[in-house]
Amino acid sequence: MEYFLENHHHLWFLIAGISFIIELSIMGLSGPLLFFAIASVITGILVTAGVLTSWQMEILSVGIVSALTALVLWKPLKNLQNSRSKTDTSSDMIGLKVPITTDITATSGNIRYSGINWNARLADDASVDVIPSAQQCQIVAVSGNTMLVKPV
Repeated sequence: MEYFLENHHHLWFLIAGISFIIELSIMGLSGPLLFFAIASVITGILVTAGVLTSWQMEILSVGIVSALTALVLWKPLKNLQNSRSKTDTSSDMIGLKVPITTDITATSGNIRYSGINWNARLADDASVDVIPSAQQCQIVAVSGNTMLVKPV
């Protein structure tokens, strides 16, 4: 303990390392400890450089840098977490050509596969606005229980 009292910067690096480990292993990179860990690393660097010389300034630095880091990184990290596609591309139905039972638009329609009518809609990158019934289409993705299709 005496070592850390004499070498504040090492204590901040240790706190940052422990915070990163807890954040990554238990919390799954959800945020709060990540900001604290980043602030601890920056404070450790400032102490090493001789910019901060007292415990009070170091603690104030961790608080202010944590808040600033959270303000700057919160929205980009949330967007990164939410950017995962919710469209399932692992279905064995993808790539199949199937008959259309009702007109397929960007919001609704039905296809027939294996004796079952399935909900369908046009894929976002489809080149048409509607595929009329009694034609064929190709399944390109699955979103929940809805097939995303393109014209053949």
